[in-house]
Amino acid sequence: MVYTKEILRTAFWELLEEKPYSKITVQEIVDFCHVNRNTFYYHFQDIPTLMVDSVENWIEDVLAKYGADSTPISCFAYVAREMMARKQAFLHLFQSIHKDAFLADLNRMGYSIVRMYMERFESVSALPKDEREILIHGYKCLFTGILLDWLEDNASYDLVEFAQNLHQLFPVME
Repeated sequence: MVYTKEILRTAFWELLEEKPYSKITVQEIVDFCHVNRNTFYYHFQDIPTLMVDSVENWIEDVLAKYGADSTPISCFAYVAREMMARKQAFLHLFQSIHKDAFLADLNRMGYSIVRMYMERFESVSALPKDEREILIHGYKCLFTGILLDWLEDNASYDLVEFAQNLHQLFPVME
């Protein structure tokens, strides 16, 4: 069951690399996976549900891969690399009618990454809760703001290079 769900997600990402979100159909997804429509609907209510699940799964994978080993700024370089690998898919999501759901997921990812790192530092843990939240919120805004800028600029610059330069220029919490 989990395997089938992953195959459907993979098909969605691959089709999203090729065409706009609004042009992807359930039939294309099931044809790509060599399963029937009932299999798709067993796992997902519709394509927007598949989109949300796929993005959330991608976020979980990124956090699992890179979450514990680095600082928020260097983790951003990892996220940038993963986004560049699916550049066209992310642009299609950003330009879709379900942009709000996609952006909400990115915002949650940014918050999760920043919170995870902030909790590792005693100096941050020693702050009053309201000040900790302000700090986390500020870094989350930086993180997601950069991703939004890249998407709004039609992913025209190298996000990985930008993240690496930022990492060198922004020696915070290292």
